[in-house]
Amino acid sequence: MFGLSLLVCGLAWWLGLYLLARDPRKPLLWWAGAGLIGYAAAVVVPDPVLLGVPALAWTGAILLLARPEWIRWWQLAVVPFLVASFWLPWVVLLPLAAVTALAIGKRTYFSLVGVMFGLSAAAFLLRLLPDAVTLPMIGFDLVVFGVLVAVTDAVEEGEAIRADMLRSLVIAGFTAVLFGSQVVLFGGPDLLAFTTVAAAIAVQVLANPLASVVDRLAVPAVAAERAELREAAESLPRRRPLVTEDPAEFARLTRKALSHYGDLGKLVASPLIALTDDGPPLDRAARLKGLLLASIQRLKPVDGDFGTSDEWRYYNALYFYYVKGIRPYSVRTKREDLDAEDRRALQWFVTQVPERTLHNWQNAAARLVAADLMAGVGSV
Repeated sequence: MFGLSLLVCGLAWWLGLYLLARDPRKPLLWWAGAGLIGYAAAVVVPDPVLLGVPALAWTGAILLLARPEWIRWWQLAVVPFLVASFWLPWVVLLPLAAVTALAIGKRTYFSLVGVMFGLSAAAFLLRLLPDAVTLPMIGFDLVVFGVLVAVTDAVEEGEAIRADMLRSLVIAGFTAVLFGSQVVLFGGPDLLAFTTVAAAIAVQVLANPLASVVDRLAVPAVAAERAELREAAESLPRRRPLVTEDPAEFARLTRKALSHYGDLGKLVASPLIALTDDGPPLDRAARLKGLLLASIQRLKPVDGDFGTSDEWRYYNALYFYYVKGIRPYSVRTKREDLDAEDRRALQWFVTQVPERTLHNWQNAAARLVAADLMAGVGSV
C-alpha cells in the first residue's frame, strides 16, 4: 500500500508541477495543477478537507472550459466552500456536479472524467470503500484529467505534447527513484520518503524557473539571454510539423505566433518556423519574426505614418500591440520610451477602441498575415 501511495502521489505531484511550469500565466493550468498538487497532499495525509482541494480546483478548471465568463464568481465561492468542508466534507461535490453537468455536450471528455472523479471522491468522503481503493481511483481520474488539460493547452498553442511530457516524466521519475529509493532502502520514515520524492521531482520540473531566479540574483547582466536560451531548448520538443493545407489552422497558428512576437524562445516552438531556412533555432525564430514584421508592414496604408481610419485599424492592431509592445488596457504597464507616434496610438486605443474590438481586429488582421505568408509559400 505504501509503494502504491508513493507512486500515485509522485505522479500527481509531477503532473501538477508540469502544468504550472508550462505557462504560469494561464488560469486553466493553475486550476488543474492546484488540483493535482492538492491530491498529492491528500495521499500523504488522507484528510477529507484536503481531498476537497482537488474537487474545488477541478470545478474551476471545468468552468473555465465550459463557462469561462463565470470563473470570477467561482473565485469568490471557493473559500466559503472550502471552509464548509471542515464540517460537511461532501459539500465540495455539489459545485463539481453542477459544473460537470454544464460541460456535457461542450467538453465531453472532461465531463466524463468529472463524473468518474465525483463517484470516487464520494466513495472516499462517505467511507463507502476503503481508502486503499478510493485514493488510487481518484488519482487515476485526476491524472487523466491533467493529461487532457495539457493536451488541450498544447492544441491551443499549436504545439506537440507527447515528447515534451514524456521527457519531463522520465527525468522526474529517474530522479525520484534515485533519491527516494535510498530513503526506503535505509528504512527511513514514510513522510521522509514522500518529501524526498516531492523535492526531487520539483527540482527537475522547476529547473528553468529556479535557474532564472538564480541568474537574476547572481548574473543579472545576462539573465534575460540565458532565460531565452533555456526557453528555446525547452521549446524544441514541442514543435510539430506545419500543415499548410488547412487555411483556418494556418491562420490560428499565425495568430499564436503573433502573440509570441517578442519572445524568440516561444517562437522556436511555432510550426511556422518551417517557413524559414535551416539553421540554429534562435536564428530561425528571428527570421520568422522578420517574416511576421514584413507581413504586418504590408498592411500599412501608404498615406502617412499614423492614422485612425478604418484602413489603418488592422495595421495598428498588430504593429503597436505586438511589434511596439504597447498594452493600452494594462494598468501595470508604464512606458517611458514611447515616441510621439506611439503616444498618439496609445491615446487612440485607450479612448476610442474597446478591448473586445481590438481583439476582433487582431483576429482579422492575423488572417490577412496568414494569407500573405501562405502566398509566400506558394510562390516558392
